[in-house]
Amino acid sequence: MTESPADTEISPADYADAAINASLSREDKIGLLKEMYRIRNFERIALKNYNEGKMGGFLHLYIGQESVAIGMASLMGPDDHMITAYRDHGHALAVGMGMNECMAELYGKATGCSKGKGGSMHFFAPDKNYWGGHGIVAGQTPLGLGIAFGLKYQEKKGCCLTFLGDGAVNQGVFHESLNIAALWDLPVIYVIENNRYSMGTSLARSSAIKNCLAERAEAYGIVWDIINGEEMYELRAKTQIAIDRAHAENRPTVLEVDTYRYYGHSVADAKHKGGYRSAEEIDQYKTCHDPIILWQKRIIEEGILSEDEATAIDKETRGEAAAAAKFAEESPYPTGESLFEDVYSEVDNHTEAGRTGRHFFND
Repeated sequence: MTESPADTEISPADYADAAINASLSREDKIGLLKEMYRIRNFERIALKNYNEGKMGGFLHLYIGQESVAIGMASLMGPDDHMITAYRDHGHALAVGMGMNECMAELYGKATGCSKGKGGSMHFFAPDKNYWGGHGIVAGQTPLGLGIAFGLKYQEKKGCCLTFLGDGAVNQGVFHESLNIAALWDLPVIYVIENNRYSMGTSLARSSAIKNCLAERAEAYGIVWDIINGEEMYELRAKTQIAIDRAHAENRPTVLEVDTYRYYGHSVADAKHKGGYRSAEEIDQYKTCHDPIILWQKRIIEEGILSEDEATAIDKETRGEAAAAAKFAEESPYPTGESLFEDVYSEVDNHTEAGRTGRHFFND
């Protein structure tokens, strides 16, 4: 029988006292705030420079959702992995990627994390267990499943946090992934970042639901839960339960995180304000539900941080983002010859297969 959220839910009054949160030091809590500011100010600079024509391609901003990536990344251990969709800047910074390599990738420069060949939707850092950044809707969901399979096969105590949007839950490959995850007991955690609008279509118009999107996990016998994404303590406490389940039992979980994006689906989405959603709705979320403001207020009330210190963090991370943009602007573009690199690993690494073109059918 599938567990309901009530079977694992922590009382709202106890989220801060959950072991995973009680163990947070003063520096840890300030660090969570700083990392959220780093994402927001990175995105602000990226938007400004994109609008000035300094970069091309797509730009999917994570502003308003910072707590989700930061809260979950803060729980990752050495054998935990992360993979996401095209709104990937926040997740990349959350796992420890530098602003320089990320900003340079937006500019299409050779110093970018994907050598200027991936752009906004394709950030990668294998050394940090971060596997992108994928432009195909729900295309990352079976890949996250495969990473989880590898962890179980190698008998490692880890999981794969696999992020997707509310629109991606209707893709067939996601449901195929859920079926295999349940059938083979794989340590994958599917995180639905429900920001209420898949591109320009509201949740009510895009998905047939009874109570919530995560409830679809019932069909596969998978445990599920709903998380208030603006509350850091709740986010960490509930996610840790899913991670413990994956580590100890190799069992999957579906988590639906309620969140909100302040800007459009991408920068090209001109109708996001006053079109398919009202300006009043956006302003209400910015005023009452901003995850940075709420976490900052919380730790100020706890006596951990002062208003002046918070202002200094904001200023410091703005400077870091501005410096990253300068680095990107001054970096070189990829060479023409680099078009032939990073296509086949075997060729780049001069293996026998790369030299001969033979992999499995040798004479």
